[in-house]
Amino acid sequence: MTRNDRKIQFREALREAMVEEMQRDEKIFLMGEEVAYYNGAYKVSQGMLDLFGPKRVVDTPISETGFAGLGVGAAMYGLRPIIEFMSWSFCLVAADQIINNAPKMLYMSGGQFGVPIVFRGNNGAGGQLGTTHSWCVESMFAQVPGLKLAIPSTPREAKGLLKTAIRDNDPVFFLESERMLGMGARGDKDFSRYLHGGKWAPPSEEEDDDFLIPFGKANLVKTGADCTIVTAGRPLHFALEAAEALEEDGIDVEVIDCRTYRPLDIDTIVKSVRKTNYCVVVDQSWPFASIASEIAMQIYERAMDDLDNKVIRVTNDDVAAPYSKKLEQAMLPHARKIIDAVRAVTYNT
Repeated sequence: MTRNDRKIQFREALREAMVEEMQRDEKIFLMGEEVAYYNGAYKVSQGMLDLFGPKRVVDTPISETGFAGLGVGAAMYGLRPIIEFMSWSFCLVAADQIINNAPKMLYMSGGQFGVPIVFRGNNGAGGQLGTTHSWCVESMFAQVPGLKLAIPSTPREAKGLLKTAIRDNDPVFFLESERMLGMGARGDKDFSRYLHGGKWAPPSEEEDDDFLIPFGKANLVKTGADCTIVTAGRPLHFALEAAEALEEDGIDVEVIDCRTYRPLDIDTIVKSVRKTNYCVVVDQSWPFASIASEIAMQIYERAMDDLDNKVIRVTNDDVAAPYSKKLEQAMLPHARKIIDAVRAVTYNT
């Protein structure tokens, strides 16, 4: 992917990031179910076995406990593993390794053993996969000190954030979306007509020559004056769809893509809220103890006097993900929910 933002699918951006980093550093390897000979369950690692061989692109048994633990041990001894989960919903069988070991090892060893590891895979509803395959795990992982949490929203962000994750010396949880893997460079809907004029910001040019997008620095996707929408990952596209509809009704919203929840760029969020005086936080967690709840609380702590109404959260409904296509779509954050939230918080109902 070059700076002219050529068309590239989300899965291709992930592959480019891994290939470029593995060519740069021979200590990096990819491990997971079907990543090698099958070219990845979702074809993210297509062709990588031919490039790097079976010692660096490693097929595993269906045993997240085993290969997550192997990855943590390998990272402790100087390698830099990329561990792919076919779905983040499967991570609970490896909870001790990925939550209790990887983030805490540097502290428990008195700085002797770091764990430079990336856990990546599909997060959230993949489309009629049922409740055990449709879990959004970010609120659980974000609570754990010692790890970083990245959620890419576009192919550009996927490549830049993944390259940064692979080079990071701390464990990084990289939460992709199966529903976005076939997405082109501009997303599900083409918002490019807004990106180079008016109030819609151009793609970020923060990345350096290696295309590294920094952690802890949010992307101001659209500027606005009437309300701030804070989000990350797939919900960003619902937020942009809502912003377009609201703009037609004279409501000018500002849209912020957090990029990472750990670290969280609360300064950019607070700066925006102090300008607009209203805020809606959109995330794909369940509402209780959600990412949106934490962001709202931090806004209250830093900018309560600047708010002219409460912060409204738009999250998944507080139910298990249904199999029914229509019910699943209704359960998730979507543009209509965001539009209604913005109208309510700005007294435009």
